[in-house]
Amino acid sequence: MLHSNIVGGSTAKRVINCPGSVALVQKMPPRPSSKYADEGTLLHNVMAELIMGDEAPEHYLGARYEDQVLTQELIDNKIKPALEALDAIDPQRVMEIEAETHVNFGDLLDGVFGSTDLIGRLGNRAVVLDWKFGDGVMVEVEENPQLMFYAAAAMRTPEAQWAFEGVTEIECVIVQPPQVRRWVTTPARIAEFELQLVQAVKQAEKPDAKLAVGDHCKWCAAKPICPKMTGAVDRALKVQIDALPAAQISTYLKNADMLEEWIKDLRALALQMLESGAKLPEYKLVAKRAIRSWSDDEKAKVALFACGLTESEVMETTVVSPAKAEKALKKRKIGLPEDLVVAISSGNTLASVDDPRPEVMLLGKQLSSALSKLQ
Repeated sequence: MLHSNIVGGSTAKRVINCPGSVALVQKMPPRPSSKYADEGTLLHNVMAELIMGDEAPEHYLGARYEDQVLTQELIDNKIKPALEALDAIDPQRVMEIEAETHVNFGDLLDGVFGSTDLIGRLGNRAVVLDWKFGDGVMVEVEENPQLMFYAAAAMRTPEAQWAFEGVTEIECVIVQPPQVRRWVTTPARIAEFELQLVQAVKQAEKPDAKLAVGDHCKWCAAKPICPKMTGAVDRALKVQIDALPAAQISTYLKNADMLEEWIKDLRALALQMLESGAKLPEYKLVAKRAIRSWSDDEKAKVALFACGLTESEVMETTVVSPAKAEKALKKRKIGLPEDLVVAISSGNTLASVDDPRPEVMLLGKQLSSALSKLQ
């Protein structure tokens, strides 16, 4: 799922509304991937293979992308509903289709490109479809900038023009299993969107490109350094709440989600910088609270039975945790067999320099990776 670092399908709404964000985002370090993003890529890859091939979904059972594996649960809950959605759009299975097509704007917007999940042609209608496999916020299809970006780029891409030549309708489809959302528009509306996009990209090239706050900020990587966002936070900290009129408080409440997202992204950026070896004044990296576990479950079980604990006090699905065992042993005035207990932190977290916990010593990426697997 390739996209340019100027603007792509997923960032088109932000760039149109906030052209100045392009330069800010390019200053940010790359965001590390997540298991959710990797799972989404895995599902997209399998869907492309299924659409362009003739294998059953179970043929790809066990397929991998990074650390994610295609399970029967994912096939049943994601892949099969997505295929059923495609059958609902094309019940006769006569639609010409192409999966994972690289599209671009050519000389109109040099360096701006993306990758469509699926484009198709049914009579006088072109179809642009996007798979959404996340379980989060519902994605609306009407006037969806991502799909309009793909349609506009595909209409200028020689390899994709077959789906759009002579059409009078363009259908945009979001498949977010088990939901399917469809919106039919016209080539004229896509041309209007393209003009908006071109103007925004040209504006983004200027040193004083407009910055604007709105719901398009939600997924912007540059929130922690955005002057508009930092200004909003500074003002929020300085205002005396008891002096605010009710109407103004209501207005601020509407911005709460945006501010919370900014704070979350700021903390994540600071943690990423510290873990990469950078220094932040007045902050450091400390280990999270260590959770005790048994170094050897079988030896712990034998020792606890020897201390007089009953089977119901010792066994759950595995040996009870050291904390539970310690609580039960206290009733008998017996100490925990500490030689069988280890305490390992679950990772690092951000803390001010006056925090009593010791600062984490960064031992290099390879050793840190090895230690994270032990955790």
